[in-house]
Formats: sequence, structure tokens, C-alpha cells
Amino acid sequence: MSNLFEAAGLQSSAPQPLADLLRPTSLDEVVGQDHLLGAEGPIGRMVAQHRLSSLILWGPPGVGKTSIARLLAKHTDLHFELLSAVFSGVADLRKVFDAAAARRQTGKGTLLFVDEIHRFNKAQQDGFLPYVEQGVVTLIGATTENPSFELNGALLSRCSVLVLERLDEPALSELLNRVEQRTGKRLLLNTEARLALCAMADGDGRYLLNLAEEVLALEGNTELDPDGLAKLVQKRATQYDRNREQHYNLISALHKSVRSSDPDAALYWLARMLGGGEDPLYLARRMVRMASEDIGHADPSALQTVMAAVETYRLLGSPEGELALAQACIHLACAPKSNAVYTAFKAAKAAAASSGSLAPPKHLLNAPTKMMRELGYGDGYSYDHEAEGTFSGQACFPDELGQQEFYQPAGRGYERAVAERLAKWRSLRQQKAEE
Repeated sequence: MSNLFEAAGLQSSAPQPLADLLRPTSLDEVVGQDHLLGAEGPIGRMVAQHRLSSLILWGPPGVGKTSIARLLAKHTDLHFELLSAVFSGVADLRKVFDAAAARRQTGKGTLLFVDEIHRFNKAQQDGFLPYVEQGVVTLIGATTENPSFELNGALLSRCSVLVLERLDEPALSELLNRVEQRTGKRLLLNTEARLALCAMADGDGRYLLNLAEEVLALEGNTELDPDGLAKLVQKRATQYDRNREQHYNLISALHKSVRSSDPDAALYWLARMLGGGEDPLYLARRMVRMASEDIGHADPSALQTVMAAVETYRLLGSPEGELALAQACIHLACAPKSNAVYTAFKAAKAAAASSGSLAPPKHLLNAPTKMMRELGYGDGYSYDHEAEGTFSGQACFPDELGQQEFYQPAGRGYERAVAERLAKWRSLRQQKAEE
């Protein structure tokens, strides 16, 4: 082996990257995934029973997907085969399946680990099915994308989907402890800088080890504080994909924070999306929807405030115009909530769809011609402005449908007064109908 290193111009004792040096050698050494690897976790149970089914490991980068797959092959005595969907095609898959089939004849199974499996197209994903079904390979696919959207239903039905979590601060701190133990060197960081280094990694263990490698390369004995650390290393870019699941997760969190009347959480999610590069006008459009769906007539000014924020942003752009969006966001979160308009419109649409082409009652029809007047168009119409209290109580629904009540205003905000007026009018209308 040493001859091979020398032929390549390398030394067998050449320094290893920390991420490779600290790669776990057993499942017990994997940090942050106890919900899967513990005695009661799905992987922990499988290993204890000396069995392994095909899996999809779904989680963010740097949380141990590849390490877990390698260790599962070791614990179950399977040959480990790694493919990257980014660099592999049908020919590569065929070679792996043929080799796995031949290996099976000798009594040796194969664990096929496919990194970024969502990068394979539908036909390539379908190609796995017969080999998984026949047991030629045990498939473990790794993906950072939601399998529900990116993987075929047929493939998902043959695999268990397990969710790996981003590494929290205790898990990242444990990795830093292992760095010091394994290298015999102390990270020149004070307590606050150590926590800041974990925060910079944003849940990615591999990135944390890369940052730690930069810190270990420092000369001298002076500890860094958070400001000194920030000058030395680069914070990991926030995970955000404007066209993927993260986009939908964060806009859902923003919308539901507004609905929950939590302006602080709403501002946080707004800032997260803006910081991730989201189109501010997309966020403005979503807030227009919130104003109608979750506030509606409880505070009619909410919609006006959001529309004013839209125009302000168009005038100023970023970053100045983003403050108007933040103001609108706070207004929405602090406003009284009512989905009465939303539910009323849904009910009205359902009634309109189910009732067909019913004609309006004749007294509501205009009668511009003699023939129309002779047919009764407009007969009995009451001009509400001339009625007592400017309310005639006349029927406005089709005769065949009868009076309906879609809108039920909440007893909050502006709708409290609306509810009182409607109750009075509905009572008068009922009396009119019974006369």
C-alpha cells in the first residue's frame, strides 16, 4: 500500500481532513440521531435483530447519512457499494446490480448506498425496483429533499423513510470535544466563541469540522472571542431554496405565526426568508392573502396596510422597502383575527356550484323593455333607501334556494359591530318572510 502512496507522490502518513479522521467507527459514535439509532429507534431495533430493510435517509447536509450507511453495512456484514446520483447513470447502476447478483451467488449481500438519490429521474428510480424486491441489493438512499415530492411512489413503498435531524448545539459541542481529544490540541476559543462556532455551522457537522480545522491552524496561545472568530472563519450560508421544501416550510411558518397573533415569530420567519434571498414581492403577495383569509372584516384596514406596503416596496426596493413589509407583518399579527370572510366565500362557492343556473327572483331584475315589465321583471322591488331604517328585508336569493347564511362574523374587532347589525337585519328579514 505504501508503494501506491509513493507512486502518487503522497505519503501514507499525510494529514487527513478532520471530517475523515473523526468519521464514526460504530453507530454509538454517531451524534445527534439518537431517535433513530437508540435502542428504541428504528435503526437500533433493526441492528439488534440482525436485519436490515431498504431505507431512505432524509435530512440536511452534514448530519451523518453516509456514515450511518457505512456502519450499517459493517454491522450487518454486507458489502458496501456507494454511488452518487450526481455522477452516475444507467450504465453504472447496471454494473452494480450485476456485481451484486454475482456476489449474492456466493452468499454475500450488498448494501447499495445512493447519495442524492433524488437526482435520479423517474426511469432510473424505477430501475431499482426489481433488484430491491428480489433482495439483490439492500438500498439505502440519502436525500436532502422531501421524498414525497422527489421520489417515485413505487420506490417509496418499498423503503422506510427515516428523518435525520440537523445537529443541535450539544451534538456539535460533542464533535468539538472529539476534535480536541483526537488531535491532542486545544481549540483557541473562549466559551462564547465556542458556542459561536457551533452557531456558524448551522447544524452541519461536516462544516463544523472544517471550521475547527481552520481554528486548529492558528498560531499562538491567545483565545479568540466571537468577534475574533468571525474575522477568521466564514459562517455557513443559511439553508434556503426558493423552489424547494424549505421555501414552503418557512412561508407556512410565517403565515401560521401571523394567524397565531405572534408578531415576534412572524418577524423572525419574514427575516429568515428575506435573508435567504426570497423575492420580497412574493412575501407581500402572501401577506395580502393573510389579510383577507385570517383577518378579513375584523380589521378592514389590514388589507389597506399591506397594499400600501407593496407600493412602498416597489418605490424603494431593498433594503429600505423591506421595513414597510415588516410593518405590515406586525399589523397582521397584532390585528383581531377572523376567517369569517374566508369561510363564507367557500360556502357561497359550494352553494353556487351545487345549485346550477337558478335565476334571480324577478323583483331583483331590471325591466328596461315593455315585454320584460309584462313578464313581471322588477315587480315588487323595494328601494331600500326609501324603506324604514333603509332596510326593506326583501329576498335576494333564488326562490328555489331560499335564504342562506354564509357569513358569520366573529365577535372581534370591527366585526363585533357588523355582527350586531347583521343579527338585526336577519331578524327583520325573517319577519318579512313570515308575513
